[in-house]
Formats: sequence, structure tokens, C-alpha cells
Amino acid sequence: MNQKDQTANVSVLIPTKNEEKQLARCLDNVKGWAKEIVVVDSGSTDNTLAIAEQYGATVLNFDYRGGWPKKRNWALKTHSWKADWILLLDADEILTEAVKSEIKQVIESGKHDGYWINFEIVFLGRQLRHGDTSLRKLSLFRAGKGMYERRLENQDQSMLDMEVHEHVVVDGSVGRLSSSIRHENIQSLSHYIQKHDAYSNWEAHTWVFGDEGSLTPRLFGNQAERRRWLRKSLMNMPGFPVIVFVYTYFLRLGILDGKPGFFYALFRMVQFFHIKAKIYELSIQPVDSQ
Repeated sequence: MNQKDQTANVSVLIPTKNEEKQLARCLDNVKGWAKEIVVVDSGSTDNTLAIAEQYGATVLNFDYRGGWPKKRNWALKTHSWKADWILLLDADEILTEAVKSEIKQVIESGKHDGYWINFEIVFLGRQLRHGDTSLRKLSLFRAGKGMYERRLENQDQSMLDMEVHEHVVVDGSVGRLSSSIRHENIQSLSHYIQKHDAYSNWEAHTWVFGDEGSLTPRLFGNQAERRRWLRKSLMNMPGFPVIVFVYTYFLRLGILDGKPGFFYALFRMVQFFHIKAKIYELSIQPVDSQ
């Protein structure tokens, strides 16, 4: 099989900032398979850019000063894409051979304009198989057919410069892949905690000042709609973070994932404590300071 036969008609978009520990591992699995690799970077001070260039990636420099768009939507709107399809990846996500083969098949079939993809979560060196850790994102779509929803206009640098829990909205029909991408963060827990602190800033501001975006919260909708419905319906419940821990660790059997399962459930509980506390903080601040 020649190189052309192996290449998929896909442009891979990867957001980065100081990802030298993870980026090469991610790029190893897309170089030679993707028609184009685009890295959109936010002022990395480590070897991230050198690694991207070593793999032949196109580097876009993004200078975030608050507001909208954020990193990935900016790249989707401004870059001239070489492929007909776009695959969104993070630096800690790894394409398996199975998912690469399936992606190539579905884009050649032309049946849908976008696809939900499942993600296997590896946390503290162990793949989590329990605890409601299944994750699904709409990460593959035709170029020009997908954009991130906007849920919060007045964003600042404390909330990260990339989309957090905004979702891609596709203009057209959407399917779902059966294969999974491997999500395996090998950064330190300190980095994990700092990043999720910024996530909780965004969540709290979205709760107080934002809107529902383009997805309608629905209990019996897709995974994104269902999770948004649950947060909207249950966030104000007393003890909600503790309920999240009990649900994750006991009811959904996170306990079977050993110590990583325990720490994952604990961090998830703490994340909701942070969100609730920050929502309260915003609610008692004077209007002109918000």
C-alpha cells in the first residue's frame, strides 16, 4: 500500500500550551495518516513548537486577550484547511489503529457531516472502566460544517483560552463511531489541578452570566445534552458534590478501578465544590465588580 492510500482526507487540529511531555506521543499516531496537522499554540515556553515543527505540523500562534472566539474556534475560522474533514484532538489524546481505520471509512462513505467519538480515559496510569467515566465528543466533521457554540461572551484569561465544555455544533447529519480514542494525560497532578481550577472559573461564570448555548438540556438527549440537563437541574441541590462522589465511586462502581478510581471520583467531587463556591462568590459581589 502506498503513502497516498494510507493517508486520510483529514486535517488534525491540536491546541497546545507547554505540552512537550505529551505532544510527540500524540503526533506519532497522526503523522503519515492525516493529510494535515495544525497546532494552535498559546505562547509555549518549552519545546512544544520545536516538536510540532519536527513532525511537519503547521503552527498557528494564538494570543488570547479575553472574549470570543477562543483557541479552537479561532483556528477553525481563520485557517485555510487542506483536507475536507477536521479532527479535533488534544495533546493527551492518542489515535488507535482501529479508530484511524474507521475514520477513513466513514469519511469516504460520505453518509454524515459529523461524528461523535468515544474516549477511553486513562487516569494515574490506569484505564478507568467504571465510575461513569465514558466520554463522547463531536470531534470529527466536514470542514466548514462545524463550529463551537458560544455560552459565555465575557470570558477572561482566568478561564483558559480554549473551549472547555462548549460543544461543536454541526450543520448537517451526525453519526457515531464505534471505535475509541485513548485519552491519557501524563502531566503532573499539579498541572491537572491548575487546569481544572480554570475550568471551574469558566463553569461558575457560565452558570451566573452565560446561557445554554446551542444545545438544549435534555434528560433523554445525547450525552452532552443529558449532562447539561443534570448540571442545570442538580447544581443547586444541597450536598451535590458529595452526591457526585457517591454516584461515581459507589453507584457506578468506580471502586473497582482501584486507587485511580478513588482519586478520580474525589477530584470530581472537589471540582463541583469549587464551582458551587465560585457561583456563590459571584452572587455576592457588587454588580460593578463583575
